[in-house]
Amino acid sequence: MTTAKAPIEAKQERPPVIAIMGHIDHGKSKLLDYIRQTNIVDSESGGITQHTSAYEVIHKNQNGEDKKITFLDTPGHAAFETMRERGAIICDIAILIVSAEEGAKTQTVEAYNSIKNSNKPFIVAFSKIDKPNANLERAKQSLAENNILVEGYGGNIPWLGIDSKNGTGVSELLDLVLLVAEMEELTGQMEKPAEGFVLETSLDPKTGITATVIIKDGIMKTGDFIVIGGVSAKIKRLENFLGQQSLDLAFSSPAKIYGFCKMPEIGAEFIDTTDKKEAEEMTEKFHQEKIIGKMTIGISADCDGLEKLNIPLVIKTDTAGTKEAVEKEISQIAHDRATFKIIESGIGAISENDVKILSGGEIPGVIIGFRVKAERGANDLAEKFGIAIETNDVIYKLTEWLQAELGQRAPKVTSEEMTGRAKILKTFNRNKDKQVIGGAVLSGKISRGDQFKIIRRETEIGRGKIVGLQQQKNKVNVAEEGVQFGAEVESKFEIATSDFIEAFELVTK
Repeated sequence: MTTAKAPIEAKQERPPVIAIMGHIDHGKSKLLDYIRQTNIVDSESGGITQHTSAYEVIHKNQNGEDKKITFLDTPGHAAFETMRERGAIICDIAILIVSAEEGAKTQTVEAYNSIKNSNKPFIVAFSKIDKPNANLERAKQSLAENNILVEGYGGNIPWLGIDSKNGTGVSELLDLVLLVAEMEELTGQMEKPAEGFVLETSLDPKTGITATVIIKDGIMKTGDFIVIGGVSAKIKRLENFLGQQSLDLAFSSPAKIYGFCKMPEIGAEFIDTTDKKEAEEMTEKFHQEKIIGKMTIGISADCDGLEKLNIPLVIKTDTAGTKEAVEKEISQIAHDRATFKIIESGIGAISENDVKILSGGEIPGVIIGFRVKAERGANDLAEKFGIAIETNDVIYKLTEWLQAELGQRAPKVTSEEMTGRAKILKTFNRNKDKQVIGGAVLSGKISRGDQFKIIRRETEIGRGKIVGLQQQKNKVNVAEEGVQFGAEVESKFEIATSDFIEAFELVTK
């Protein structure tokens, strides 16, 4: 990370930044809720916003000293895998939550892999130990089966059992967090410009673009300039994790920043500087490097040779983090003959402009909104242009709707499916295009009214239709496998003994 020049200052101990990770419904949020409720008074807790996803708490260590700990919350849904990976990279220590009832699940293993790849120390917390079906030994075994070995079970990963409802084991967990942090010797410098990572970005109609960051070193002040990749801004307002305005915030603190004109990239590193010119130079350098990188790497294309219907799609979400998750889910929606092409994605309510983006296309587009609403004017305009709008607060409901929409819009393909095969044993009189034949059904069935192919020496030589069918001189509608039959057929091609006929039907999918 590039840093601005700062006076040399002795490093000092800094609070640890902790990521809570694990499978959905294994108790991550309940643990955070319990920790917050025991550390933040009711009058302040109302200031916590839904997407800040970072909280500071104070815990007394075993020496009776007040120690600050910062917690990150990472979603458990599979759709938020990228956000979990980011959490593992940003944190100093991870807590892997595992239900004592269910043991290791899909996202448990994904979270573990994210932690392992980041090379961060971590603790396993077995949740729900108060439940009737809780079984710690079985939960440990399930982890071992996924090569996650806790202490006393063939490994050296520290673990604790917790009950987030009543708080059992939570204090001991925080003691263990502080012990691991002490062993890691986490330090920072107070007087240097702040640096860290972007946790989340959002767009509010009243306050504009904001970014929530975690400061990993240095100090950030109102009036400073923040540089995030190719985006820079003067910090007009600075808030702590409670939504309270602050003049400055130091290392290990979450911070909400106001003053952006462009949406910064989530997960990106940032640097703080007091020099406007330096901020402009850093953003210019980023853009130049990006241009050179594009010229070197080039642009790849999908060359599978399949022609697909490209359905234009506009995505609107409440935050950049959820936008990223929705885009990832959409990339996994598959169909042989159709796909969604993302034309635009952004933050905020669905507006008339979003509809106008799709209004000129030959193929009616689709707009989806995650945790946002569509403005009335947008709905009216969409109805006029035949553009579908779907909103939902559950990501999987949106992807299910999109999958169904893709199936309905995909070009239909009609194919011939064989329903029966017969060998011609004897031929009789032929009159113009009509002929009488006798045969045996080898597989499937032969029915009156069937269309068929004439196969000679494994090659199709013509086609025809069965207009009459008999078995033992009795008229029938169907001749089943293993029986002999007589048939009157219509065909421009003469059928010979030892030929085969293959009955088929047209199936549209």
